[in-house]
Amino acid sequence: MNKTMISILKVLDAQHDKITGSREIARRLTAHGIELTERTVRYHLRILDEKGYTRVWGKEGRRITQKGREELSQSLVSEKVGFVINKIETLSYLSDFDIETRKGKIILNVTFFPEDRFAPALKVMKGAFSSVFNMSDRVITARSGESIGDVPVPAGHVGFGTVCSVTINSILLKAGVPVTSRFGGVLQVQDGEPSRFLALISYDGSSLDPLEIFIRSSMTDVRSAVTHNSGKILASFREIPAVCADRAGELKMKMQEKGLGGILAIGSPNRPLLEMPVGTDKAGIVVVGGLNPIAAVEEEGIVTKSRAMSTLCEYSKLVRFSEVS
Repeated sequence: MNKTMISILKVLDAQHDKITGSREIARRLTAHGIELTERTVRYHLRILDEKGYTRVWGKEGRRITQKGREELSQSLVSEKVGFVINKIETLSYLSDFDIETRKGKIILNVTFFPEDRFAPALKVMKGAFSSVFNMSDRVITARSGESIGDVPVPAGHVGFGTVCSVTINSILLKAGVPVTSRFGGVLQVQDGEPSRFLALISYDGSSLDPLEIFIRSSMTDVRSAVTHNSGKILASFREIPAVCADRAGELKMKMQEKGLGGILAIGSPNRPLLEMPVGTDKAGIVVVGGLNPIAAVEEEGIVTKSRAMSTLCEYSKLVRFSEVS
C-alpha cells in the first residue's frame, strides 16, 4: 500500500455508500495533493480490487469494502503525526469564503446526535449560540442518508454542522495575514472575560483535534460561562506577525458586522496574551472553539460524536440556529 492507494481508499470511504467512478476519484485526489489521469486511477483500482479492498459496481464504479476500511484504518496510523496542523493549513487554503459577500465555502465541524436526543440537545445549545463564546449562529442539519458537505449521516442520527474556528485562519490568510495555529485549550472565563488557559495541547504533532479531546475528557463548563459569565470554554491560541495586528483588529470588527464572532482577544506585539508567550515579532490571538455548543450538550449528559474541521460547505446552505427545529 502506497500513498496513492491509501488516498484512493480515503476518497471511496468519504463517498460512503455512493458508487464512484475513476473520473470522480481523480478529481477528488487533487485535495490530497495527488494528480492522476483516469487511466492511472483505473490501474490502481484494479490492484485494490485484487486485494479485496474495493469492489466493482456497474461498469466503472467502485465502493470500498469492509476489508478496505480495515486496511485504511491500519495504514493511517503511520500518517497521523502532524495530522491536525496539516489539516488546518489545507482547509484554510481550500476555503474560499468571502467575508464581504458572505459567499463561498466555509469550514464546518460536524456532530452526530441520536435522533431521539436531538430536540433536547437543541434546548441545551440555545444559550451557547446566543453568547459571545460561539463562532456563528449559522448551522446546517441533515438526516440519516443525507450528507453535510461530503460527510454522510449514519443511520439513526441527525447531522449538525457548526462553523469551525479555522474559518478565521482562512479569512485572515486571504487578507494577507499569515496565521500559525499553536494550541487548542480550555480557557477560564471570569466575569464574562477570558482569564487564562487551564489546559493546552499543541496542534503540531497531535493526531486528534485537541478540542475533541477536552470534550471527551469532561474538562469544560460552557453552561456556567453562558449562564453565570464564569466557567471553562474551548478556545485556541494562534500567532500572527506583529505588523499585522492592526489589520487583524480591522478584520475582527468586519467579521462581527457580518455575523461571525470568534476572536476573543488580540495581543500586543511581543507581549504575552493571557499568560501565553509569543515568538519574536509576533502577536497572539485567542479564538473561541466552534464546538462550544456541543461541549454544553455533553455536559448535560447527551452523548455525541463530533468531527472537528470535518468538511467544506457553501455558506448559503446554512441557516440561523433559531430556525432549526
